[in-house]
Amino acid sequence: MIKSNPFNILSPNERWPPSQSQLDAFQNAYEKLLPPLVYKIRIAVAKWRDEGYQGASETSKSLLNFWFNQEHLIGQANGATARFNFFFSQREAIESIIYLYEVAKAKDKYELMRFDSSERVSTGMFDENWTRYVVKMATGAGKTKVMGLTLVWSYFHKLYEKDSQLSQNFLVIAPNIIVLNRLRKDFDGLKMFFDEPFFPDNGYDDKDWKNDFQLTLHIQDDLKPITESGNIYLTNIHRVFFNQEPEQNFETTFLGVKPKPDADTSKGLDLGKILRSDKIKDLVVLNDEAHHIHDSSLAWFKSIEDISNKLKLKNGNGISLQADYSATPKHNNGAIFVQTICDYPLVEAIKQNVVKSPVLPDQASRQKIQEKDSSDFVERYRDFMHLGYLEWEQQYEELKNHKTPILFIMTMSTKEADQAAKFLEENYPKMKNSVLTIHTNNSGEIKETAASKKDKEELEALRKAADEIDKDHSPYKAVVSVLMLREGWDVRNVTTIVGLRPFGADSKILPEQTIGRGLRKMFSLDTPEKLVVVGTPAFLEFVESLKTDGVEFQYSPMGKGSKSKSPIIVEVDKENKNKDLDALDIPIPQMSPRIYREFKNLELIDVSKFKNEKAILKKFNSDELDSVK
Repeated sequence: MIKSNPFNILSPNERWPPSQSQLDAFQNAYEKLLPPLVYKIRIAVAKWRDEGYQGASETSKSLLNFWFNQEHLIGQANGATARFNFFFSQREAIESIIYLYEVAKAKDKYELMRFDSSERVSTGMFDENWTRYVVKMATGAGKTKVMGLTLVWSYFHKLYEKDSQLSQNFLVIAPNIIVLNRLRKDFDGLKMFFDEPFFPDNGYDDKDWKNDFQLTLHIQDDLKPITESGNIYLTNIHRVFFNQEPEQNFETTFLGVKPKPDADTSKGLDLGKILRSDKIKDLVVLNDEAHHIHDSSLAWFKSIEDISNKLKLKNGNGISLQADYSATPKHNNGAIFVQTICDYPLVEAIKQNVVKSPVLPDQASRQKIQEKDSSDFVERYRDFMHLGYLEWEQQYEELKNHKTPILFIMTMSTKEADQAAKFLEENYPKMKNSVLTIHTNNSGEIKETAASKKDKEELEALRKAADEIDKDHSPYKAVVSVLMLREGWDVRNVTTIVGLRPFGADSKILPEQTIGRGLRKMFSLDTPEKLVVVGTPAFLEFVESLKTDGVEFQYSPMGKGSKSKSPIIVEVDKENKNKDLDALDIPIPQMSPRIYREFKNLELIDVSKFKNEKAILKKFNSDELDSVK
């Protein structure tokens, strides 16, 4: 039974286990449901935690005790303070990284295989020859904070521990610009690290933590001088691709080498070359949305391998540590990456109210709508878009004074996206001039076909609009797109998803990715929130395949006449300036229950004085017992 409080420590045996029916659905392919190393790692880490982190360095102990055994208060926008705690899933993730690296010293595939509980793991499943750990956490559960904890631990370990093999240089990789911009919100000015309790104040355990945290942030090609005190290189993967020198020929000899299109040659800097230069002696790699590294033949993997090989010539070890973070670290065949060391699945995140709960239309509601036999897109899918709008409208009327809920429609082509947007704007007054259409390429990234300066400005404005759609000043109430942003577009206000795509295994998109953009919560943990998911039968069937991962869907009547399922928000009315809030602050009386049990003085009870008659036990002979059988 999963505990509902996400801050409570869970024992390994309290976690979600797949049922036999779920295993049967995958033909007992455990590796598609359970990472093979995780269970034994959980047991080892739980024991290590209970024993006070024995075997860890003093730096690691200081940070772990500060993070998880101290009370934290952080400032709010209104000047007040609020209590802050990391989720247990975040705690377990960083504990697992530190335990494996520093205590178990499981820095290669042979040591990691000691934690295999499936008896199916082999050395051939590990492509890398450096230390790589994968953190699997549901979308919206706070992977970026775990990334920050990993960075802080490595930084201070390298600074304070003699002979540390970690690093104060960090390569933080995003798969695309949208993910990069999301990370920038936390990394710009090192904001996340100073606003939240990532390291102690000066003096804690006799160290000057805040004074010593001196990192230089480099973003893409905006490269500053490399500092000995530490560097963060925040970039998308294309900046670090292997930059092989071309063979000499007439063109390269007399005209020079053609510059890489992604490099900012106006500054004469190339991040790929810097990372491979003698200036970088050691490096920790942090990969966001790391499910992209599912194949050793990919340029992403090859680039990291090349950087590690260059480092090995300098330090003998290669990359100090590669930590990958993803909600869906799976190969194309559905198998979870064997390097996965911790797992916080979507089923646990939903049960603990860390993310929204997905709600699907019940059978009666589905029978009321159908896909028309028409070549006209709008006519064919009108029922589904209309149902999505009706559900969104109910949410909008209830939440408009607090947040603007967003309707998100996924189509098959950019032409269909334009038609869907036009349908919304022309048929629903609330959607007039409020629909954002985003055209993406086959990878789900915003198309970058801008040629002129005007096109580039429009592209940048489009990115900004998508990034700020859940801000109060955003004019948009709906987004229509093809693959829109199966990752990285981490706004919180998406409350309704309409799927008009027949997703399947061939699409290389996982069902959790299709609803992932709507899972992040708008309100606090104690406010239950719903994510309404509607669409074609094929789309809903695809989403419902998450049942094999333990996800339980709610089914609700939808459409005209159904009741809204939006969260009820209760808060202080601060708009009335004449209201005396202090005078209204009345104490709530403590009522005693009508019936209660009292267990005082149990030791005074003398069982021998009870006057109850003893029950006579009848003994049955063997013939009588056989007749019962």
